[in-house]
Amino acid sequence: MDIFLTLIGVLFMCLGLVGSILPILPGPTLSWVGLLLLYLTNAVPDNSTFLILTLFIALLVFALDYIIPAIGTKKFGGSKAGMFGTTIGLIIGILSPIPGGIIIGPFVGALLGELSNKADSQTAIKAAFGSFLGFITGTFLKFIVAIVYFGFFIKTFWEYKNIIF
Repeated sequence: MDIFLTLIGVLFMCLGLVGSILPILPGPTLSWVGLLLLYLTNAVPDNSTFLILTLFIALLVFALDYIIPAIGTKKFGGSKAGMFGTTIGLIIGILSPIPGGIIIGPFVGALLGELSNKADSQTAIKAAFGSFLGFITGTFLKFIVAIVYFGFFIKTFWEYKNIIF
């Protein structure tokens, strides 16, 4: 059972990394589930304090992921249409064969979103930049948390690998 929980935990860790970039998946939260599964094995001793603290951080980052782009958009004079455009642009950018689509897509999406909201081109570019900057900041934060959680997972697994297997 320990091997099964560990393998499922690795799967959640990988989903957490992917989810830190894709807005559809809650990256840090999925990574935390991976940590939880590792700690549910008989090999790894319980550490409630660690799990509660990492859960709190995952939930905080999850909430900030919705707040940071709004702050960036508002700070640069954008609208909800710009934030919506950023998300649509990201999805198209990921699916696009264009190199750098994951970077270009959110910006173009935010720009088109602002232009569709009847903003003049100068205001739309400024707002698109704010929305894009907020998106990149949130994504970077989620990715860092997912990487750190994966590091915790690997460190803990390595420490107890002989007992797990």
